[in-house]
Amino acid sequence: MIWPGMGDPAKRKQTLRFLLITAGIAIAVGVGSMTVQQWLNIDNPLKVCIDDRNTPYKISATLDLYVDGQKAEIPANIGINDGCKHSLYTLSNDGVIYAEWEKEFPFEIGHFLWTWTTYHKDGFPMRDMDELKSRILVNDVESPQGINAPFVDGYHYKAEFTTKAYDQSKDTDFLPPEN
Repeated sequence: MIWPGMGDPAKRKQTLRFLLITAGIAIAVGVGSMTVQQWLNIDNPLKVCIDDRNTPYKISATLDLYVDGQKAEIPANIGINDGCKHSLYTLSNDGVIYAEWEKEFPFEIGHFLWTWTTYHKDGFPMRDMDELKSRILVNDVESPQGINAPFVDGYHYKAEFTTKAYDQSKDTDFLPPEN
């Protein structure tokens, strides 16, 4: 089969020239876009490594996580991978979250969940959660801001998430438990 624009040698040369120019433009735009994004995020505490930075602003808080009514474990080393420590991280699975940065920054509990989703091999499945049925409690009081609740030093957070696929009728029926 002869591809369109490839039968006539003159048209073939024009077609190939057009494709090469288009590919060159696409590559230039992609590399340029990536460079600009890296430059804009050079001081974004949610996206850079803090290993080689002086971070005098240090806070910590605790988080209890419940998914579909069951307590879920927060793994160790969230935000720490491949020799890079991010500004929000955990050291162990005890629920203590640490935040560090060069100056005071308005961290939110949602930033930690995003870090977990983005920078951990077993990311938190935030997209599988039903936002309307989920809630965040700060010091045992429900936060109207939800996952946008400010991350404050020494506070205790309790996140209660319900997955989109969760069947609440299992909580109220009288059938024996499934194995």
